[in-house]
Amino acid sequence: MEAKAVAKYIRIAPRKARIVIDLIRGKSVGEAISILRYTPKAASLPIEKVIRSAVANAEHNYDMNADDLYVAEARVDVGPTLKRYRPRAQGRIYPILSRTCHITVVVKER
Repeated sequence: MEAKAVAKYIRIAPRKARIVIDLIRGKSVGEAISILRYTPKAASLPIEKVIRSAVANAEHNYDMNADDLYVAEARVDVGPTLKRYRPRAQGRIYPILSRTCHITVVVKER
């Protein structure tokens, strides 16, 4: 039995979020949350929220015990890119690409 949670359109580059998600893959839920709490990266807060949502889904929808859960699957997919432009010297423009990502976390019971 597994429970899943997805956060979409998070305004963090997928490359930066994958650094944080690699730290928690395969860990127990309590250990993963404590790792994220002390990780000084911007992506750690939305990833922690997704893990808490997956645990809540597991408890509410499937009657799983929160103490026995672990992060079975955690991935960061590429979302749409917001394209903006900044004016530069001599009439040129410089593109600003604000990348977004979709964070998916699946928890299973041990």
